[in-house]
Amino acid sequence: MQSDDARYLKRKYKGGSLDVHPTEKALVVQYEVEATILGEMGDPMLGERKECQKIIRLKSLTSNTDIASLARKVVEECRLISPSRLPEVEQLLFYLQNRKKSAEKKEKKQIKPRDLTPFEGMELDEEANINSIDDYIELLYEDIPEKIRGATLILHLARNPDNLEELLQNGALFCFSQFHGLITHYKIGVLCMSIIEHELKRYDLWQDELLKKKKADILSNLKKEYEKALKKYHGLLTKQEQLLRVALYLLLNLSEDTRTELKMRNKNIVHLLVKTLDRDSEELLVLVVSFLKKLSIFLENKNDMAEIDTVEKLVKLVPCEHEDLLNVTLRLLLNLSFDTGLRSKMVQADLLSKLTSLLGDEAQRQIAMCILYHISMDDRFKSMFAYTDCIPQVMKMLFDCGEERIDAELISFCINLAANKRNAQIMCEGNGLKMLMKRALKLKDPLMMKMIRNISQHDGPSKNLFIDYVGDLAAQIGLKEEEEFVIECLGTLSNLTIPDLDWELVLKEYNLVPYLKDHLKPGSAEDDLILEVVIMIGTVSMDDSCAVMLAKSGIIPALIELLNAQQEDDEFVCQIVYVFYQMVFHQATRDVIIKETQAPAYLIDLMHDKNAEIRKVCDNTLDIIAEYDVEWGKKIQSEKFRWHNSQWLEMVENRQMDEAEPFMYGDDGEPFLQNGDILERPDLFYSSDGIIPVDGAISPEFFTDFQNGDLLGPHGFPSSIPLGLMIHRKNDCNTNTHF
Repeated sequence: MQSDDARYLKRKYKGGSLDVHPTEKALVVQYEVEATILGEMGDPMLGERKECQKIIRLKSLTSNTDIASLARKVVEECRLISPSRLPEVEQLLFYLQNRKKSAEKKEKKQIKPRDLTPFEGMELDEEANINSIDDYIELLYEDIPEKIRGATLILHLARNPDNLEELLQNGALFCFSQFHGLITHYKIGVLCMSIIEHELKRYDLWQDELLKKKKADILSNLKKEYEKALKKYHGLLTKQEQLLRVALYLLLNLSEDTRTELKMRNKNIVHLLVKTLDRDSEELLVLVVSFLKKLSIFLENKNDMAEIDTVEKLVKLVPCEHEDLLNVTLRLLLNLSFDTGLRSKMVQADLLSKLTSLLGDEAQRQIAMCILYHISMDDRFKSMFAYTDCIPQVMKMLFDCGEERIDAELISFCINLAANKRNAQIMCEGNGLKMLMKRALKLKDPLMMKMIRNISQHDGPSKNLFIDYVGDLAAQIGLKEEEEFVIECLGTLSNLTIPDLDWELVLKEYNLVPYLKDHLKPGSAEDDLILEVVIMIGTVSMDDSCAVMLAKSGIIPALIELLNAQQEDDEFVCQIVYVFYQMVFHQATRDVIIKETQAPAYLIDLMHDKNAEIRKVCDNTLDIIAEYDVEWGKKIQSEKFRWHNSQWLEMVENRQMDEAEPFMYGDDGEPFLQNGDILERPDLFYSSDGIIPVDGAISPEFFTDFQNGDLLGPHGFPSSIPLGLMIHRKNDCNTNTHF
């Protein structure tokens, strides 16, 4: 058994970081203690490490203090600071000395919104000091008066956020979360909610009584009773709001446990909080809105807020003079703005103009910008920004950035705004477009160019302004710029469908045809870039001379190859078909498409695509091809006829003989069709009078005339409709034909 004298404790101190106290004239030293218990023979038995903090308060530090001497004194007296760190100590002391003046000025202006009217028994004749925290803790072990005094002093310290970290590190103080289970066990949270609900009902009764007294005094021309009741009402209101604050703070702390928060939600906590928003106490409102903001991150709570007039009550608080209340209100509105329905309510409550006015407030600008960005995502509200001062403000903010990187929220907001025609015109006013182009081209900013691209898509005066910048944009394509930037430049050029623009000159001047052809090859670049190249070809193909250049360059076969590779991508297919549509208007490219490629065959296959836009473009392109080429015209007409009657033809071709319908087969039991084509057997078509003569009276040409309405008889009905077609249309629910 070891003797007591043989046991001793050995400690090692390891220095750590050195910093300054955020509010006081003090140095904060973070260090680590390594404690080891040694046995009789000096062998380590038990080791323990603990991170500690020491605060060195510099009471003698003034504006006239010699920093070098004070630094040496601090290093000499504090063995936790190594002498080698003397220059660092001098620097920190110099910072504290210069910070003092500005801190004192700020302290005079600072408002203490959390100072409460003390409850009975909480009056203090002294100021709480963080240096005396150990003395305050000792008071908690004394009689009731001393306990109240100690708890009150600690409460005053806890109200200052700068003291919380030091209070938390004090091992003698408790942690509130340790008592959550005990509070829940005794249903304190439920009692608090009951108290809140009861007090809110009392508040409604007080208001009703006050209103009645006011009406009675008006009728009797007396004001004494009403003034007396009003004074009593304000006194009751002050006490009630203190009670509500305490109860809500308790619930807010308990809601850190999501299970407890769910129970509160089931007890209708959201409705109680929203009802409390009618109060005028800014301190109470800060607490209530903070609680709602915490709850709003869950879908169920957000839905509860959407069912009642939460947004309308919050909008009334914007703007307000209380900075903390304004900030937390905007943050709650930001959380709610992810919901499209709630965004609509915000716009209806005129939040748009209020947020625009906050763009000039540096403290609230970022949050206001985020909410405005969410609102601008909805096409219904984009045009409303044109009737506010928002666009000139954000344009100024863009230009004030200079060559610095623009905030993502700001440029994203501008991109959304530029998608509206009226907004785009406002952006181009004065030298707006010139400044945007200058910055985008100088910094190679893809997001700025995306904004310019959105502006370029609108017809009207704003599009014509781009003629001056066609050369600048085209020059970016041949250079080895970042792919994202080139994509936006190509997209901007593709939007410039201006009649006066000489595309042939642009293609020759900047040698763009080889670039366009090379980037049509599958895998030559990212799909986004290849798609923009296809769109660009579609734009320049409107020009006849450009169409000749493209036909000679071999771009058309490259488009066919790309169509084969991207046949599953609707966007690619639609844009390539649109290029063919533009090209068939010109003789040079039309001859190449019809005579040298199988593009018409691809278009016939795509004529029945599930995508409506692809079908529409294909149909228009095939109509033009059929007009200029007789052979393809017959094939196209036959295919259209076959498609519109495919279900009936399939029934006739595949139907087996059965006793009920022997007329479908010849006398020898062989089917009429045998190995022939159904279109070559006009005897299978029926008229209203029976079987028509086998003279080929019904043909695809008849169908075309019928579809164009040339064979309609009186009352809008066909004069002679084949029975087979009538049966087919009656039973076919999937065809798109309209007879």
